[in-house]
Amino acid sequence: MSYQKPKSVDGILLALIGLMVAGGFLIFSSASLGLMARDGASFGAEALSQLMFGIVGGGAALLLLSNVYYRHWRKYAFYIFVGSLLLTLAVFVPGIGMTHAGATRWLDLGITTIQPSELLKIGFVIYLATWLSGTHGKVSHWRHGLIPFAVITGIVGFVMLLQPDTDTFMIMAFAGMSMFLVAGARWRDIGFIIIAGVLLIATVAMLRPYIMDRMLTFLDPDADPLGSGYQIHQSLIAVGSGGIAGRGFGQSIQKFEYLPEPTSDSIFAVYAEEFGFIGSVTLIFSMVFLTLRGYRTASQAKDIFGTLLVIGFMTIIIAQAFLNIGAMLAIAPLSGLPLPFISHGGTALLSTLASLGIVLNVSKYRTFRKSAW
Repeated sequence: MSYQKPKSVDGILLALIGLMVAGGFLIFSSASLGLMARDGASFGAEALSQLMFGIVGGGAALLLLSNVYYRHWRKYAFYIFVGSLLLTLAVFVPGIGMTHAGATRWLDLGITTIQPSELLKIGFVIYLATWLSGTHGKVSHWRHGLIPFAVITGIVGFVMLLQPDTDTFMIMAFAGMSMFLVAGARWRDIGFIIIAGVLLIATVAMLRPYIMDRMLTFLDPDADPLGSGYQIHQSLIAVGSGGIAGRGFGQSIQKFEYLPEPTSDSIFAVYAEEFGFIGSVTLIFSMVFLTLRGYRTASQAKDIFGTLLVIGFMTIIIAQAFLNIGAMLAIAPLSGLPLPFISHGGTALLSTLASLGIVLNVSKYRTFRKSAW
């Protein structure tokens, strides 16, 4: 395809990203104050990691990748995918792999830790977009579509479930299925994938008791309010305490001793307590607007590769956000997923901003036509 002179990036999308990052750091800073009341927790260390690795590093990645022509990623997609897989497997190497709460998901670099599965999200989307855009309309045939898709997703699933990180794999698989559908897959194949996913979740739940506990707690949060249902009960107390307008910035009570993981899993509950129903609805609509603006870029991409890249990245962000928020409102099982832009996790924020940098670059080459292709 001939080279097209780039336009400016989508200014509205860029502004939304900036607002989410700035607002997210303020929310994170308030939630981090709760760490001061907890033994072994360090407010300064977490804030510095979030600021330097997540915001500064992520901002640099966004700026850099927004200026790299997105079609160049096709040339290196396989190597990026394999490299991100190997980096994710490196968590099992003694001496550099780090285990916390029964999960082996981090690399200890001495001065900080990173979660390589966040980078695998990017590698997976780039490789899947490259493969799907190269099938030349054959994706509806099971031999050229469903089977290769199952193999690629299955490889990622094997690596992720070893850690184990079932939640992250679920959102990656959902994003992959969305890309597969947009690329021209038949609904029959999508139905098969959904059935296979349900069976996989059921199998994992039987093999790993903590997954079963999450499901049972979701179905009946009152069954064990001081045990498996403790987090959701404390979250609902925090959300309910916020009322219409909230207690005010920094005024959450639940974050100090009651909410588990106030800077990560439970950060939406802290936010809802401080900003109330109005603030919660504003945050949710902001996430939706950001996603819809991204999907608008996908619909205006000049080729199917650009469309699939944006669909994959934006679907991961919105799926992760609503699984996190849904868990805090008891309308989804607890997942342990961070809330994009807000939860603690420098690697997660860096990965999110890097992927949005690619989305912004796609927006530079947008064509204002009705067809997404």
